[in-house]
Amino acid sequence: MSDTKNYLYDVLDKFTQIAKRAILFYPFQTQETIQLLNYSENATFLVKNTITGEKYILRVGRPGYHTKEEIEGEIAWIKSIDELSTITVSLPIKAENGQYIQEITDENNTYYCTLFTFLEGKAPDENDESALIDQFEILGEITAKLHEHSIKFRDRLRNIKRLTWNYDTILGSNPKWGKWQNGLGMTQDRLALFEKVSEKIFTRLKNFGNGPDRFGLIHSDLRLANLLIDGDNIKVIDFDDCGFGYYLYDLATSLSFIEHKPYVPALIDAWIKGYQKIRPLSNEEKEEIPTFIMMRRLQLIAWIGSRDNETTRQLGSKYTEDTDLLAFKYLQNTII
Repeated sequence: MSDTKNYLYDVLDKFTQIAKRAILFYPFQTQETIQLLNYSENATFLVKNTITGEKYILRVGRPGYHTKEEIEGEIAWIKSIDELSTITVSLPIKAENGQYIQEITDENNTYYCTLFTFLEGKAPDENDESALIDQFEILGEITAKLHEHSIKFRDRLRNIKRLTWNYDTILGSNPKWGKWQNGLGMTQDRLALFEKVSEKIFTRLKNFGNGPDRFGLIHSDLRLANLLIDGDNIKVIDFDDCGFGYYLYDLATSLSFIEHKPYVPALIDAWIKGYQKIRPLSNEEKEEIPTFIMMRRLQLIAWIGSRDNETTRQLGSKYTEDTDLLAFKYLQNTII
């Protein structure tokens, strides 16, 4: 086994050990199995009670990724969405100590762990174009409801502590997920091309502005893996990256990893159709959609280059290479 594989195995083993310690805070889980579902920014586990068959989701936070106060802010927003909207979300569960967040300390690192309700459903299939188009119309409507909630309860939510997703924290001098310049598969020509894209994004966002009708508390990661299809409903999970950002950025995140697919224009049209059932979109906003898609694409290049997990290994440098055509089209002001 290579050193890289050994390292990843050790990391996942550590998260598993932390998960086993965290579940002890929930004595109703007298007998359970713990299965790793996903490792990205954090580790997510399926917890199943072997007696009752009940399922839960346990999230073990990566040390240093979020503060406890930021996770408390995420929980506050999730609870308000459940209480004050019709959107179906996975809810946090209190432990026996009355707390939603359990702190596990190991080797001078603190892991924040949270148990959530399990939601039935399956993620959209990116290879089923017809179904995906129908689902994006529903997603547009749900996203608009989420934004309406954010706007309506702005005063109540403005004081929660969450990261701000803007040019600076995505592509600029303080990127949360690393620098796109350090992405895989970079060449001098590609660096020059993407730099022009980044500069154009900066200029257009500056002109676009961040008024209250365009910028507020958003999910920030509505990619397909964080959506669950259950009949005609779409359930939203994983608010781990929620923060203050552009509302249209939520559309861009829905297209994560598939921005270069030929059916994307149809997905955008369907999303807009659903969104406008709830909230209007000006022509100026519609024209700026490619800007947010390109910003997200460069952000994901940075993420792939700075992370080591199954997804980043699968995508590799090809994701960067496939961005060239999108970059050229964006610079030429054509629709992605």
